Amino acid sequence: MSRVIVGMSGGVDSSAAAALLKEQGYDVIGVTIRVKPDDGSDDDISTAQAVAKKLGIEHHTIDRRKLFDREVVDHFCAEYGRGRTPNPCVRCNERVKFATLLDKANEMDAEFIATGHYARIEKDERSKKYHLKKGRDRGKDQSYFLYFLKRDVMSRILLPLGNLRKDEVRILARALNLASAEREESRDICFAAGGDYRGLVGGRMPQAGEPGPILDSEGNELGQHSGILSYTIGQRRGMGISAAEPLYVTAIDTERNAIIVGPKTEVYGNELIASNLNWIEFDTPKRAIEVKAKIRYRHREGEAVVTPLSKGLVNVKFAQPQMAITPGQAVVFYRGSIVVGGGTIEKEVYSR
Repeated sequence: MSRVIVGMSGGVDSSAAAALLKEQGYDVIGVTIRVKPDDGSDDDISTAQAVAKKLGIEHHTIDRRKLFDREVVDHFCAEYGRGRTPNPCVRCNERVKFATLLDKANEMDAEFIATGHYARIEKDERSKKYHLKKGRDRGKDQSYFLYFLKRDVMSRILLPLGNLRKDEVRILARALNLASAEREESRDICFAAGGDYRGLVGGRMPQAGEPGPILDSEGNELGQHSGILSYTIGQRRGMGISAAEPLYVTAIDTERNAIIVGPKTEVYGNELIASNLNWIEFDTPKRAIEVKAKIRYRHREGEAVVTPLSKGLVNVKFAQPQMAITPGQAVVFYRGSIVVGGGTIEKEVYSR
């Protein structure tokens, strides 16, 4: 019987993943990774423990609060201080969750780890390669958050929800009377109390909360902002200025502590520069490749050409302009349902 370490967050998805793997005959061990402050983890842990007891599986809690604070929260705040908009879920998955699960699997002689992500890892029997693919439920597909996975560990990762829809997962959890069956979706910024990431960033990066000018693309001052931490590229509301047409944030200038705004046409860009690339389907390309690229989780993919540059960077040029290309966010490359790779957006190149 193969042993699998399942990351159990206390949510319905990871609970259903554990239940499915037990049903499939695996020796399942549940692991809850404690990442939130003292007042934010108890419900998650107690729910995961209740689910594990109901399923009759072993359960462990691992404290990774210091690691999470250093690798995810500090990075999140520093990025906002630089006028960027980070994606904490990608970084948490890579630096905390999957790393911790793999360490625990090695410690407990487990062949596999598993999570409740809506994505698939499939082996091509002819080539013997493992592919990361979109989940069958395209409305819930989370392959975007897993582009960092390395080829040498994909054979050890199980994603049992990859072929299921969210409603099917709920039905399964209810049928098993799991404590997590009716729990709500977790927030993207789960570590900010009440979702107040501005208070969190302002406490660690006070300069990001200092007021400054709101400028148009010609440098004319239109008003004052309340701190760059409150703004992101493409934002329309919350600026407190009036104009003849709707204005959007087109850039954040940290040197001048300024928010740059313009009409919607100025928010669209054709190109970006990306760093910290991870390639799953092949080694780092030596020449331009054609892909479909997604610049944020809920954004539609666009046809693009990825051209390697020096120092591990790539240029991504889209066939059609994309709205609100945002430094700090992930850009993920696809061919059909297969994730080719991805990286971090460093610079936007606008078409204005």
